[in-house]
Amino acid sequence: MADLDLLVLGDANPDLILAGDVEPVFGQAEKLVDEARLVVGGSGAITACGAARLGLRTAFVGVVGEDVFGRFMLGALVERGVDVSGCVVDPERPTGISVVLSRPEDRATLTATGTISDLRGELVDRSLLARARHVHVSSYFLQPRLAPDLPELFEAAHAAGATTSIDPNYDPAERWDGGLLEVLARTDVFLPNSVEARAIGGAEDVDIAAEVLAERARVVAVKFGQGGGLAISGEERVRSEAIPAEVVDTTGAGDSFDAGFLAGMLAGWPLARCLALAVACGSLSVRGVGGTAAQPTLAEALAALEPTT
Repeated sequence: MADLDLLVLGDANPDLILAGDVEPVFGQAEKLVDEARLVVGGSGAITACGAARLGLRTAFVGVVGEDVFGRFMLGALVERGVDVSGCVVDPERPTGISVVLSRPEDRATLTATGTISDLRGELVDRSLLARARHVHVSSYFLQPRLAPDLPELFEAAHAAGATTSIDPNYDPAERWDGGLLEVLARTDVFLPNSVEARAIGGAEDVDIAAEVLAERARVVAVKFGQGGGLAISGEERVRSEAIPAEVVDTTGAGDSFDAGFLAGMLAGWPLARCLALAVACGSLSVRGVGGTAAQPTLAEALAALEPTT
């Protein structure tokens, strides 16, 4: 019985966000930032929170350590309505953490992977997989142990009647494959940003890159750094412009985009409206510090769409 709308497999690690218009300088120089906050981080965790905020019945599976950061992440997910019963707590490994140097228009991230890369197929509760209408995988390139197991997991999901999606996120090694192109043939929705789409698709033009990727995945939805997005499904191609919002922090905007697109798809909406909802969710999420502070409800996102739909 599919009593879960969305099962997210991926990364859960806190983000320590240092906000201010400064750059670090080596040579023992000290720079002052405007503020520092420990917030929910990890593409998968942020997507799960965004989906729950939109009203989807959401579960998250990942690995955290038995430490203060792991307890913080599990508690924060539960507070936001996400089922974490399938999460694995490893007493021998530290929870990953990212330090985000955030400016209003951009950010830089330093990550200690810890347990981020520890998820693998055998740790995914098959009963959760069977209960989900959709299975989403985040941070493909940060999960080398999970990647080889995705073809089997996605086949199991499809056999149970679920659809699948992947957000690759950035490849720190900048090889941009690692089996991804093969698994895209089993992927219903691929959700890269424009940089990732061009690198994986092997084309400088994002439209061409998206078309190349759409020959593998059933739907490709590309988010743009300046907001807005592009989606392709078969012969259908749609675009959506960003929704104006006061930019406080762009951390996690792409993950909120993912949540919005998947919510629209699971509601049976047309491609253009799925993309519009995704863009609205990504645009509105930048109003607060961290990836989850300003994620919209479905009512808020739909209200923001009214002038454009």
